[in-house]
Amino acid sequence: MTLLAERYEIIRELGKGSFAVTYLAKDHQLPSHPLCVVKQLHTIHKNDQRVLKLFEKEAIVLEKLGKHPQIPTLLAYFGQDDNYYISQEYILGNDLSTEIAHGKRWSEDNVIQLLKEVLEILVFVHTHDEGVIHRDIKPKNLMRRQPDGKIFLIDFGSVKELGSIILNPQGGSTVAGSPGYMPHEQFLGKPCYASDIYAVGMTAIYALTGIDPQKLEEDDYAEKIWRYSHLQVSDYLAEFLTTMIRRKADKRYPSAKEALAALQPLLEPSTGTIVFTPAKNVYCNEVIKRLKEGNGKLSVVAEQLLKQERQRLALSEADAKEVYQYAIAQVRDYETRLQEYEDLLIKVVQEQFPFSQQTEAELAQFRESLGLKSEDVLKIEERVKYEYRPQKLPTPPPQPEKFLGISVTSFEFETAKLIQKPGIFGFGKSWEIQRSRKKARLFIEDLGNGVTLEMVAIPGGTFIMGSPDDEEERYNSESPQHQVNVPPFFMGKYPITQKQWQAVAALEKVNIDLNSDPSYFKGDHLPVECVSWYDAQEFCARLSQKAQKTYRLPSEAEWEYACRGGTTTPFYFGETISTDLANYRGTDWKYQGEVYPGNYGQGQKGEFREKTTEVGIFPANPCGLYDMCGNVWEWCEDEWHENYIDAPTDGSAWTSLRGGENGYVVLRGGSWINNPYICRSASRNLNAWAERDLLSYDIGFRVVCGVGRTL
Repeated sequence: MTLLAERYEIIRELGKGSFAVTYLAKDHQLPSHPLCVVKQLHTIHKNDQRVLKLFEKEAIVLEKLGKHPQIPTLLAYFGQDDNYYISQEYILGNDLSTEIAHGKRWSEDNVIQLLKEVLEILVFVHTHDEGVIHRDIKPKNLMRRQPDGKIFLIDFGSVKELGSIILNPQGGSTVAGSPGYMPHEQFLGKPCYASDIYAVGMTAIYALTGIDPQKLEEDDYAEKIWRYSHLQVSDYLAEFLTTMIRRKADKRYPSAKEALAALQPLLEPSTGTIVFTPAKNVYCNEVIKRLKEGNGKLSVVAEQLLKQERQRLALSEADAKEVYQYAIAQVRDYETRLQEYEDLLIKVVQEQFPFSQQTEAELAQFRESLGLKSEDVLKIEERVKYEYRPQKLPTPPPQPEKFLGISVTSFEFETAKLIQKPGIFGFGKSWEIQRSRKKARLFIEDLGNGVTLEMVAIPGGTFIMGSPDDEEERYNSESPQHQVNVPPFFMGKYPITQKQWQAVAALEKVNIDLNSDPSYFKGDHLPVECVSWYDAQEFCARLSQKAQKTYRLPSEAEWEYACRGGTTTPFYFGETISTDLANYRGTDWKYQGEVYPGNYGQGQKGEFREKTTEVGIFPANPCGLYDMCGNVWEWCEDEWHENYIDAPTDGSAWTSLRGGENGYVVLRGGSWINNPYICRSASRNLNAWAERDLLSYDIGFRVVCGVGRTL
């Protein structure tokens, strides 16, 4: 048997991140050979002094904080064979993501108990020595130890300061936490003790409402809306939680000590309420699960399984009976909410079907407020839409056209141009949006479960790729201009959306696993982001396998050809751009003494939305493609080259440099966070290479279907 550091026997891998891998191990230095956790820094970072310092910092933090009885103890920090390790106490149990989940609601008393335990730990964290900001409190980082049910706070990894860096447009960085639990100041890279308070508050609200924090709406002041009419919660707790999650840090409790003090009035048990211990709470969740599986009744097998669970948790029969009665009430309440949604849906379907986009959004908001599970909603919707939708006489389908051997249909779309208009006597020139209607052709790929992918036909042709020398704010990487002959192909009408991503991510794996919900900004019709070039390739592979067509990333030439749509101006809208036509940073941005303007050329400044927008809300380009300018960067197939010298002229991807997968790759189109000059049709990668495994909240992709064409 080989022991690490002559002490640790590795048993199995527990998890892997960008900078480290974690193992379950046995500690043979101690007589009982207890289990422990060993974290190994990835070997590719062993010569990176920034990472090594952060890894060492993590060990120092764990050594200090591990003295608290509800924080894992540091056992060792060591190096061996040019690798670096941290070992710490193993907590037997499960993290709270199994208990705090969509559709599951905790009682108010259980939420108060959770707040008490976590805040007590945080008081120690915030006040010990110089104090530590955790920066990533969420259900996944809260462990419930077996068998006593005590809560442990885990994952103080300082190395995530580097591991979660997201590049900004001009090379700065923003330290990211977990979406939904990360407040605005942390999003801007300025975490404080109150940032942890926000995360604890969001965790408690998730437990209380059963609604994922990422799905909560915001009011006009960007404050989270979480207290819905059907939710029964005391006024004091509601105000306490609302204070914890204020958008501005100075409006929250400044640290755990102040928050815990404010919680004190809620810690005295009230008469007539059920106060569950952690063990009771675990048992309650199990009872609810079994009741739902049996449509409100317990089978003989379910009763036996619950008996075993009760004995494992050391609950008395009286305690189990109390929990069972409470669980029955919870299940009946959930069934009532399901019926409430079904009754409303029947009325809506009878009045309007298919639904408008606004109606879809309103129904989604109502579902979230009721805390319904998606699988339950799907069953109701399938039945109601089939039974109650208005019957229409069938119309004969139009005769399909063919493009590249695929049947296509025509669609109409709106496009726009910016036209400069002179002011009075030549002063005060302004820009006017000139809109027009065009037609293009497409086919629709069925991704399953009602999700589709629209692919627009792009006729072949010749164009001049790159930017002219006199184009404002251009880069040399866009030179030399050269003529390219591009064969016909299909291109996605929109960047891949999160709904489409989830549909394909659920398909059979081809090469690598895919995170089904990777995006920072959440929404079915928002573009998927935080996906790497490798992720995009796997998406194409799975889609190709399902559709029996060749789906892939566009070549850089195909992308620019389709983006321009026959235009030669900096933007397909004309000589400049407007935030009425695309999602980009329309305000000045100051960075390291430089000011990057929010306007381009003689155009006007606009707004900065600070997030992605739903695809297709702005006018299309001349080809009928949406969001080619801004919103999210889009991966291309090509490797990065510093200019176009010796570039292919047949529209194919340029992959001859740096030996295949070791090379860097190309991004196109700019994003919501970039100033307008970055979003020009010829702009490439911020004039710099991009690593294939880069994940960022401003990078997505769209696909092409090149029938009969190989790279």
